[in-house]
Amino acid sequence: MTRLYPPFVAGRSGIGFLLIRIVVGAAMVMHGWQKIGSPFHWMDKMGNAPPAFLQGLSVLAEAGGGAAILLGLLTPLAALGLVCDLAYALFLVHLPKGDPFVASGGGSSYERALVYLAASLAILLTGPGRYSLDALLFRRRTSVIKASAWARPTAA
Repeated sequence: MTRLYPPFVAGRSGIGFLLIRIVVGAAMVMHGWQKIGSPFHWMDKMGNAPPAFLQGLSVLAEAGGGAAILLGLLTPLAALGLVCDLAYALFLVHLPKGDPFVASGGGSSYERALVYLAASLAILLTGPGRYSLDALLFRRRTSVIKASAWARPTAA
């Protein structure tokens, strides 16, 4: 399992990763929670709605993946689920509809899907940081680096 994780970043950068995980995780849990009442049919009113199992996977990615991101538990898997879910929302829902980046008057836009996609992809690529359950469960003593180690070039 430790192969899935880059070194867990500690220090100020680790706290930054924690803050990003808290905000993205909580937002995705709230976004998915709205759909839990009807997880397999929440998109049925839309034209060309995806199959029920894909709608259910979307709810799982948002509510379950958001909770996992919030805790920093199985972060690569949770972030991958969110990346897939948000890429679907962006490329197969918002952009084909012609939604603007920022909608005026409260209409539909692709801004939120793009921002959460970028944040989820960043979490997937960088890992959860030192202040996560993943670091507690899967870290090796040598896999925790301090933020200052990133700034200093190492002598070859």
